[in-house]
Amino acid sequence: MRSSIKNTLFSLLALIVLVSCNNGESLQTYFVDNQESADFLSADLPTSIVKIDEMSLSKEQKEAYKSVKRLNFLGYKATESNKENYSAELSKVKSILKDKKYNDLIEFNDKAAKIIVKYIGDDDSADEFIVFASSKETGFGIVRILGDDMRPEKMATLVDAMQNADFDESQLNGITDFFK
Repeated sequence: MRSSIKNTLFSLLALIVLVSCNNGESLQTYFVDNQESADFLSADLPTSIVKIDEMSLSKEQKEAYKSVKRLNFLGYKATESNKENYSAELSKVKSILKDKKYNDLIEFNDKAAKIIVKYIGDDDSADEFIVFASSKETGFGIVRILGDDMRPEKMATLVDAMQNADFDESQLNGITDFFK
């Protein structure tokens, strides 16, 4: 009798462990797996690259701006010689971002690129924001935005302010040169 209870509990525990393991690829593992690849450019960006006149921001925009602590970038350059690989990598990223844990925030086209903004978390607090931009001509880039007490509705208002912001181009030269 004891051995059957023991076997049942062990089987139940094993089942719980197997079910809780996530075999799907996450954006974080995609970053780690590709950050050393010659086809990719990886960079940790300080929040100081964005220069915004805080006096021109609304209260919500200021709160959103101050909640951002770290930015991680991963880019893949599209060329004539890597069209197949580019398509495969683009499909991987799109597949990862289709996971239900990534909530849609904004999607728009800006000049030659399609931009998608998603977040992980709930309506009250986000753990991470993801900005994904892709263009057949230049490639794609993913920015993971990490911070404290980030709220989706406030981050959405910050997008407007970011369009008029100045960026410290000296800190972005490696990224912009990569896509040339």
